[in-house]
Amino acid sequence: MEMEYRRLGDAGLKVSVLSFGSWVTFKSQLDVDRAVDCMAAAFDAGVNFFDNAEAYAGGESERIMGEAFRKLGWARHEYVVSSKYFWGLHDGPNSRHTLNRKYLLEAIDGTLERMELDYLDLIYCHRADPDTPIEETVRAMSDAIERGKALYWGTSEWSADEIRAAWEIADRHGWHKPVVEQPQYNLIHRRKVEREFARLYEDIGLGTTIWSPLASGLLTGKYLDGIPEGSRAGLEGYEWLAESLGDGRYDQAIREFAEVADGYGCTMAQLAIAWCAANPDVSTVITGASRVEQVEENMKALEVLDELDDDAVDRIAGIFED
Repeated sequence: MEMEYRRLGDAGLKVSVLSFGSWVTFKSQLDVDRAVDCMAAAFDAGVNFFDNAEAYAGGESERIMGEAFRKLGWARHEYVVSSKYFWGLHDGPNSRHTLNRKYLLEAIDGTLERMELDYLDLIYCHRADPDTPIEETVRAMSDAIERGKALYWGTSEWSADEIRAAWEIADRHGWHKPVVEQPQYNLIHRRKVEREFARLYEDIGLGTTIWSPLASGLLTGKYLDGIPEGSRAGLEGYEWLAESLGDGRYDQAIREFAEVADGYGCTMAQLAIAWCAANPDVSTVITGASRVEQVEENMKALEVLDELDDDAVDRIAGIFED
């Protein structure tokens, strides 16, 4: 079971096809020591990309990951690390829900301080900001790269039109262009990656670092009988997630999906992750875990990926089509 490394779209940066992210788990489920254990397990499996965001756990996720890097003692060239900006950590018109120049450059400095790093490999605009001119945002992200604070930049949950506009502004001015988008992608949420962004892969060489391959756990089957204690949807502050996961809308499809996974001799989680990775327009699938055992289980999706041909990918997708 060898890790595959894919270029981030047309960029030269290579990321492991399975990566490790900190959303929800860091601080709420993982302290530094447990983060070290999970990150080490991922790294040992070949993972080189670790995803984070300023807003995760109010900055604590970045702090925990930074301390984990130091405890693990990896050389800086051995891993790729990212963070994302938009939501903000402080109150005020220039501190929350913005992508203006003041916020972005200050926020990136904040991440570097919390993680105790000299630079980030990848920075994202975590959402689009209709109140800030895209040109101002593009210039600020490009300047962050020029100043050595980051190496590449991209977007998360932007529309195709917004991404293209940002790319064309950067191209026109000779600034650093966005190279990657981080959208949700899984068997249930497919439209953006497969349809809306379809032309961007060839036109501008867009890479994708997709999140929620398990649809927040829905595709593992654990919500078929309600919200289990200790699950992500059972955490305080994630009541909105519990409502969407417990409505039973996909129960029949998930039961069919479970039968397919049994046929492959794998777990539903492994098949769901492998299905996402089978898309050649996906640069990496961001996985999450609160235990080492989960990391190891997720990494076995590489074995399933080797067995998925185009026909199998289409058949599995058909289970969830209306």
